[in-house]
Amino acid sequence: MTLPAAEFIDSTLRAEGSEARAEADAERIGGGLRFYGASVGAVRGTVRDADRRHPISTHDEATALAAELWSVPVYERRFAAIVVLQRHAAMLVGNDLTRLEQFLRDARVRELVDPLVGDVVRPLLERLQGPEASRARRITDRWASEADPHLRWAASLL
Repeated sequence: MTLPAAEFIDSTLRAEGSEARAEADAERIGGGLRFYGASVGAVRGTVRDADRRHPISTHDEATALAAELWSVPVYERRFAAIVVLQRHAAMLVGNDLTRLEQFLRDARVRELVDPLVGDVVRPLLERLQGPEASRARRITDRWASEADPHLRWAASLL
């Protein structure tokens, strides 16, 4: 089932994109991702507009939208997923670290890893306390020795 907010974000980003920018971004960023050619400002504005049209009021709504956006290997969709998580970071809980780890594994490029770690994972870790914080730290400590280069990079940023 496609969420209305995800449909809105995808169609708006496609409309905002340009073929020339998509080609330039694909060459500059790469990672085997597809590109719509929408600017960072267009992505942020589109997520803001989607939040007005389809307000997110629960943790499950925020994480479902982020997961749906992330599920398609298009750079702008994945960046929009990060923006959704940034906007609703206070809703995230320790168990979301598993989903975030999978996003990091699938990121393919540092241009996605860096904001995901800096603006989503790190603030989440800073809020956790007690056993939840200990569990999260064990998970992120493991990332440093993972074969996946994006997880190792993520660990170095924490």
